[in-house]
Amino acid sequence: MFKIKTLFLSLLVLNTAHNFHTISQLPNRTVEIDGQQFLYFSGTAYLGLAQNPAFQKAIREAQGIYGSVYGSSRNGNVQLEIYEKAESKLASWVGAEAALTLSSGMLAGQAVARQLMLEGYEFIYSPDAHPAVWHLPQVNFTESFEAIITQINHLPNFSKIAIVTNSVDALRGKVHDFDWLNQLPESQDITLVIDDSHGLGIIGQDYAGIFKSIPQKPNIRLIVSASLGKAMSLPGGVIFSDSQTIQNIKNSAFFGGCSPIAPDHLHAFLQTEELYKIAQKRLKANTLAFSKKVQNLNIFKYTSDFPVFYTDHDELYDFLLSKNILIYSFAYPKPTDKANTRIVISAWHSLEDIEILAEACQAFYVKNKTLSLFKNQSKL
Repeated sequence: MFKIKTLFLSLLVLNTAHNFHTISQLPNRTVEIDGQQFLYFSGTAYLGLAQNPAFQKAIREAQGIYGSVYGSSRNGNVQLEIYEKAESKLASWVGAEAALTLSSGMLAGQAVARQLMLEGYEFIYSPDAHPAVWHLPQVNFTESFEAIITQINHLPNFSKIAIVTNSVDALRGKVHDFDWLNQLPESQDITLVIDDSHGLGIIGQDYAGIFKSIPQKPNIRLIVSASLGKAMSLPGGVIFSDSQTIQNIKNSAFFGGCSPIAPDHLHAFLQTEELYKIAQKRLKANTLAFSKKVQNLNIFKYTSDFPVFYTDHDELYDFLLSKNILIYSFAYPKPTDKANTRIVISAWHSLEDIEILAEACQAFYVKNKTLSLFKNQSKL
């Protein structure tokens, strides 16, 4: 039985291996593979700032002040003021009382999970909760947000419950609605933990992510964690919440033992607000342009204004690759998971790139339409 299972897992990995390519440079709107140029519609660099020359210049200038890393604990006896300045700016932008940065989104999520474990909370996970906010190596997921409501309504009022979810199902391009919070019992002590890694910088009011849109309830404490390495192009993570919660996490041994986010990138963040605004407007325009061109093809599932277009038709990957267009298609988060195929739009794309991509998707649709391959799919 063990040999059969091992062979099955090996075949799964092999079946997705053709989607992996090794490159020697950071992707931009194009990527070079084996000497050929491909339009690149993958990754999570939604705002494209990592390849923006002005953003890179700001980082180089900041490195002249701070170097490339800060080799100390944030709780040490020497404090860099850039952390307080950047965290104050982040909190004000998002609408939270306080913010705390760490060296990755995974560490940010784990700092939250560990703190809630110490406080004696029980955890309930939505179907797509990211591993960054799991409190165990493997967790049990609920079937839906409705199932969470039912489960909590059957718990005793003295229970301390942490609901863990994402702001966005980024694999399928769906931005979640949190009106269901209004159906939770007001007598229950609840902490809502949201991973906003794929929302921060590209959705919500002022592109500040999910925080401001969450219904405020007196019995619900809100904690939002996020990777800064996606839309924000900063190598770190962040936690948003009330001041006391942030202070409790900051006082923990876990936070004290973590290396901090590189200070040069936080300095660059404070100096490049206009670059972010320009990129956000360009991403919105690119996303709208593509959605208009493919809305009648019944190929994709997506949410308006979110730059991820999911498809059940994995064969689209090879079709677009034959036209020198590289999109996202691989198993996630584990190599043995089902492959996920989606198109990711970025601010670095030109409208001409969007036109080329849309025409290729239209050609795919026309080629396969007579084969009745298409299921009923529409905007979420």
